[in-house]
Amino acid sequence: MHPGRISGHYSMTLLSEGETAVLTVLLFAAAVLYSSVGHAGASGYLAAMSLFGLAPETMKPAALVLNIAVATLGTWRFVQAGCFQLRTWFLFTLFSLPCAALGGYLSLPAAVYKPIVGLVLLFAALRLWLEPTRREQERGTGTAESAEPVRPLPWVAAACWGSGIGLLSGLTGTGGGIFLSPLLLLQRWATTRQSAGIAAAFILVNSLAGLGGLISSRGLVAVPSALGLWLVAVVGGGWLGTHLGTRYARISTLRKLLGVVLVIAAGKMLLADNAWMRLLVWVSKEE
Repeated sequence: MHPGRISGHYSMTLLSEGETAVLTVLLFAAAVLYSSVGHAGASGYLAAMSLFGLAPETMKPAALVLNIAVATLGTWRFVQAGCFQLRTWFLFTLFSLPCAALGGYLSLPAAVYKPIVGLVLLFAALRLWLEPTRREQERGTGTAESAEPVRPLPWVAAACWGSGIGLLSGLTGTGGGIFLSPLLLLQRWATTRQSAGIAAAFILVNSLAGLGGLISSRGLVAVPSALGLWLVAVVGGGWLGTHLGTRYARISTLRKLLGVVLVIAAGKMLLADNAWMRLLVWVSKEE
């Protein structure tokens, strides 16, 4: 048995210095990638921690704390850079929060929704990769926000889509940014950088609600002893990522980076726990 394992999981106090260092680097890299497109990186953090066999009851609160730190930084930096739409963020948040709570209580089998959500995310990633902005095609540039025409967001659409995103967020245990960002871009309700700022603030609210719910249901939860080090790493990664996202990265690059994030999230949905096999088993039972 590995000296750092207890009952199949790593004990945080027994992680070697080398393992802690590697995990810290992975968390930093996830924060850079995700924060550049307005996301906070929770799915990346969970994936990295799972590689080292950390217990789920330890991973979830740690990922939420890291998520809140990066989302707070991302919200502030994108808002400061003028990459934000208050009305759009408010409408989606207003309608998503109660449905996210509902999704958390529903018991829909993961074998049903995970493959479907995974395919939807893959489709959205493909659209983002294959649909460069028109002026980038015409001029060969990718930094001007004016290259992206924006349509006003109807409140009815915000109510319908916001409720759906909230429900999916509750079912999947995510902050909802992986669903909101591609929707804003593909419906042209925000520019690429604005969608990043809106997603960051949206994720921040959902993550705070998730951590509050976790504490209220379990009381004070145990956090990894390396959490302080990881916070420094993800805040540093978040600063670098948001710096690139708000100033230097081309619009086409940001859209492709978002596509990468969506593919990672889709892979997590499609491959986790043999989702396809479980779906086939579930369908056969229903028949």
